[in-house]
Amino acid sequence: MQRLRPGYVLSGRYRLVRHVASGGMGQVWEALDETLERHVALKIMHPSTADEVALAERFRDEARFAAQLSHPHIVTVHDYLEDDGLAYLVMEFVDGPTVASMLSRGPLDPDQVRVLIAQLASALTVAHEAGIIHRDIKPANVLVTEGRAQLMDFGIARSIEGESRTLTGEVLGTAHYLSPEQALGRTVGPATDMYSLGVLAHEMLTASKPFDRGTPIATALAHVQDPPPPLPEGTPKDLATVITACLSKEPEDRPTAALVFHMLTLPEAPAPEPVDPEATMAHPPIPRRALLD
Repeated sequence: MQRLRPGYVLSGRYRLVRHVASGGMGQVWEALDETLERHVALKIMHPSTADEVALAERFRDEARFAAQLSHPHIVTVHDYLEDDGLAYLVMEFVDGPTVASMLSRGPLDPDQVRVLIAQLASALTVAHEAGIIHRDIKPANVLVTEGRAQLMDFGIARSIEGESRTLTGEVLGTAHYLSPEQALGRTVGPATDMYSLGVLAHEMLTASKPFDRGTPIATALAHVQDPPPPLPEGTPKDLATVITACLSKEPEDRPTAALVFHMLTLPEAPAPEPVDPEATMAHPPIPRRALLD
C-alpha cells in the first residue's frame, strides 16, 4: 500500500496522520475526519487480500459484529467503507498503549490487573449477550488509556448462532491464547473467550506467557494437556480464583463473563464530599424541564 502516507485522503474525508500498526489483514492509521473534525483510527485491509473471499468476509464481519456493540470498554466502530480498491473500517481513536506494550516493561500491579480484567469481563458480557464471541483475546488487542481497558479487533469474531467462516479443522486465534477446544478444532462458545481472558490475566501478573513451548503446535497442545504455571506469591485470592477457574480445560467448568465481573473485589468509589446546606440554598434548584432541554 505504497500510496498510503501522511496526508493521503480516503473517501474525500479521512486524511491520514500517522501509521500506528500493521497486522496480517492490514494497517492501522490515525486519521483526521475532516467532516466531523475529530481523530479516528482507520483499519485498512491489504489490497492483496481483498480478492481472497474468506478474508474479505471476515473483515466485513468485524465491522458488522463490532458495530452491534456499544460499551465503554469496547473500541467503537463507526463505519465500513471502500475507496479505490481499499476496504477499511473507521473506528474510535484510542490514544493509549496496548497491554502488550505495557508488559514489555514487566508485570502489572495486581490491583491494576483486577480492574482491567473486570472491565474486559464487562465488555465480554455485552458481546456474549449479543451472541458474539471474540475468539482472539490477547494483550495486543487490549488498549489502555487512563486506567481504562478497551477491547478491539473482532477480526475473527463469530456469531454464536450464525454460520462460521472457519473451515473444518481450521484453527483461528493466536497459539499462546488458544482455548483447548480451539486447539482441538472443536466448537467454540463464550467459554472460549473466558479461557483466553484467564491466559491474559496470568500473563499480566507475570509478564510471561503461561503456555509457551516454542512452536505453535507444541504450544497449542500445552493448552490441552498441561496445567498452567503457579501464580506469583501474594496474588490476591479473588484474582487467583478467577484465573484458575477461567483456565479450566473443560468449557463447562469456566465462569461466565458476568460471573467473573462479580467475583472480583473492585475498589469502592470515593464517598462524595459533604454538602453545606447553606451554600446550596444560595442557588435555586434548576427546573427539571431545563435539564431536558
